[in-house]
Amino acid sequence: MAERRVVAVVSGGLDSTTMAYQLRAQGYSINAISFDYGQRHRRELAFAEQVAADLDAPWTLIDLHAAGITDILTGSALTDGSVSVPDGHYADESMRITVVPNRNAIMLSIASALAVTREAGAVAFGAHAGDHFIYPDCRPEFVRAFEGMVNIAVEGLASIEILAPFLAMTKTDIVRLGNELKVPFERTWSCYKGGELHCGTCGTCYERREAFAQAHVADPTAYKTESAVAPQPSP
Repeated sequence: MAERRVVAVVSGGLDSTTMAYQLRAQGYSINAISFDYGQRHRRELAFAEQVAADLDAPWTLIDLHAAGITDILTGSALTDGSVSVPDGHYADESMRITVVPNRNAIMLSIASALAVTREAGAVAFGAHAGDHFIYPDCRPEFVRAFEGMVNIAVEGLASIEILAPFLAMTKTDIVRLGNELKVPFERTWSCYKGGELHCGTCGTCYERREAFAQAHVADPTAYKTESAVAPQPSP
């Protein structure tokens, strides 16, 4: 059987790390790629590098910040220091301020170019059902459209499948899967505020805590502050 190669977009977060472990379990040879896009929580990149090392996967870091691309991505709480990261549930309307315009299309375009040069037949990213509320580039119609576009762009050079295995899964589902795959959750980073510890109150921290509680999986994360609304485990 021919080797199956994939370029995996790995941020260092819980979702993309679990995805990378799942791809390895499925027999893929992984090339990991990560992006510095000026995010205030760029400490996640150290976790991404560690994931790649743990999986013995080549790791490529693309510095969009140094290239000046992020100068046009203003107005988002993730890239603009003048905009505060909101607290609250991930599905709250207030979390729309964390949208980085066209982020996944930019990243997947570069990952697809790497897939061509590495002779990988697929590019994977960790968007999940909980992202659909506020991130248009995490929705099934985006994935379908992007896959069609990129295969026109590389016609005659390669055929690339865009894998988004968690599109129909909740964060709780991902934690359960990661637990089965023995993902080292303590070596992942979610918090958008990028402090020394997870803040415990921003949308991603809230969602992370809620997912562990609902999955009945021990949460190894050290939080600076407890969430204002404690997540309730599912029955």
